[in-house]
Amino acid sequence: MAKALFDRAVAMIGLVVLSPLLVIVCALVWLQDLRSPFYVALRAARGGGSFRMVKIRSMVSHADRIGSNSTSADDPRVTRIGRFVRNWKIDELSQLWNVLKGDMSLVGPRPQVLEEVDTYSDTEKALLTVRPGITDFASIVFADEGAILAGAVDPYQTYVRLIRPWKSRLGLFYVQHRTFLVDLRLIQLTVLRIVAPRRALAGVCRLLEGLGAPEDLVRVAGRNAALDSQGLPGSA
Repeated sequence: MAKALFDRAVAMIGLVVLSPLLVIVCALVWLQDLRSPFYVALRAARGGGSFRMVKIRSMVSHADRIGSNSTSADDPRVTRIGRFVRNWKIDELSQLWNVLKGDMSLVGPRPQVLEEVDTYSDTEKALLTVRPGITDFASIVFADEGAILAGAVDPYQTYVRLIRPWKSRLGLFYVQHRTFLVDLRLIQLTVLRIVAPRRALAGVCRLLEGLGAPEDLVRVAGRNAALDSQGLPGSA
């Protein structure tokens, strides 16, 4: 209850304070092709079911119908304004509306497309026991996901092989160790990730170490180890 009240209070304040920026960005997105500046998509909700997640559109209209769910930095579907919006994570700010509605939390595993959730292992299904969030450990560690996928012949398969196992492990670790103080620290590190990436990653590593995370998870969080297709604990 306290987390939900905090989330909604921050979301309301954030929407009011950021409204001038959001209006300007939405106007620029609309002017580039006279299409809606918002991308509304179904995402898996806590406990099953779905909700409509709102993002500021950074790709061409109906991009989800003409390409993969995973987006590389060199994806031709991303618009010129969209690259700016993505680089500064402005596209995520509209999700404060979802937080205000109660669909999402400020901090929690990132919401996933329904098709992705259908492939979850029994271990990964624990990610659905909490509200999805705007940010979490994985959002900070893989803020450069597009750059990792750049040049891949099949960005989605590369994502599944190199990124998803670690994202899931980081998400599961959050589910097991979430507290109000952890949430506050992750919000702070999310902002820091935009202006000082290495410091933010170092902060994530210290937080994980303090919570007793496995060494391999800490190394990957600091981007001090090569990504590989290591599976989830308990998976085949």
